[in-house]
Amino acid sequence: MTNRILILMIISVLLIIIDLYIYKAVNSAFLKWNLKKRKLFKHLFWAYSFILLGSVLASIYLNLRLTARAIILVAFFLTFVSKVCFLLFLVIDDARRGITWLFRKFKGGKPEEEPVSSENAIPRSEFLIKAGTLVAAVPLASLSYGIISGAYDYEVVNRTLVLPNLPASFEGLTLAQISDVHSGSFYNRKAVLGGVDLLLAQKPDLIFFTGDLVNNLASEMRDYQDIFSRLKAPLGVFSVLGNHDYGDYHFGKEPSAAKAKNLADVKSTHKNMGWDLLLNGNRSIKIGGEEIAIVGIENWGAGRFVRHGRMDLAVQNTDDIPVKLLLSHDPSHWRAQVLKDYPQIDVMFSGHTHGMQFGVRTEELQWSPVQYIYPEWAGLYQQAHQQLYVNVGFGFLGYPGRVGIQPEITIFELRRS
Repeated sequence: MTNRILILMIISVLLIIIDLYIYKAVNSAFLKWNLKKRKLFKHLFWAYSFILLGSVLASIYLNLRLTARAIILVAFFLTFVSKVCFLLFLVIDDARRGITWLFRKFKGGKPEEEPVSSENAIPRSEFLIKAGTLVAAVPLASLSYGIISGAYDYEVVNRTLVLPNLPASFEGLTLAQISDVHSGSFYNRKAVLGGVDLLLAQKPDLIFFTGDLVNNLASEMRDYQDIFSRLKAPLGVFSVLGNHDYGDYHFGKEPSAAKAKNLADVKSTHKNMGWDLLLNGNRSIKIGGEEIAIVGIENWGAGRFVRHGRMDLAVQNTDDIPVKLLLSHDPSHWRAQVLKDYPQIDVMFSGHTHGMQFGVRTEELQWSPVQYIYPEWAGLYQQAHQQLYVNVGFGFLGYPGRVGIQPEITIFELRRS
């Protein structure tokens, strides 16, 4: 706890220093402002900065409602991104002026005023600050639009899965996948209900959920359990856990009674909604005497993410089933273990990446910064006879919106050719 307080104090001081740097730069660039305008700017600037910083600290230490926390996070995120963009121009201007000062000092001349070539021209410092203000407005506008329009703008993505060994009875079967609900981030029940209704309108035969039902706590589903309980399909709804469902980011990685109780409550939530939670196990789906296997494991993450998955347990007694569909939250599992050790898996369904909630995704092009972390981050991938599909998520985490990467409902049609 002491270390946490110290870290927060250091971060708070750094944020105040950044604000002081920005305030002095803007104040010096607009010397033409009258005293009344300068006082107004000073009061508004510092009032907003301290209220925002105080709100962030309150959201950490006080039991605020999730909606209030979301609003605070939005305000802080947008403000911080805009300030970083603005800082780049201030640093460029200060570096330019510093180099000029050094050059003149060693040359022996006296510092000169910045040249102004005409009556309508402005000094370079003022120009850079105004340009920085304009540039800072771009992420502010785009990220604000991503919150207003993108967070709940659900997109139905249709894909065909060709499985040569698919039993004839399963030809044309449709299955839906959603992932990464992150219910603790939601602040609009009506919009979430609209997303669930959109999925149900596709009338899938089977539904998969590939992990991260909550951000941290089972209680986050309290206001949304009734909505997601509406997800029904003739052949069932199957689900797995994601890295956030274990509570590590709230309780820490060490075992505790509270953490175990929270995980048990998360698992109970799946059951209460009528979802079949697969914990390193499998289910056989039968149609007309033929069958396929649904295999699901607990989170199997590469690097720093938790690894509770046991593929050896999950595939038991499935050797004679011709097609095996694997639910595994983290797509890095596919390349790290499935491709190497489990060639019997036909398709793996994942989520986790969110597409970083930022990028470009069209039929012809998809790009996101997350691709430099995850080689497989969105859409369908294939190596030899094995396939992987990465769903970019139904909800959101951190930034409460999406820019260019819409929340996804995937509908697959199974075909033999």
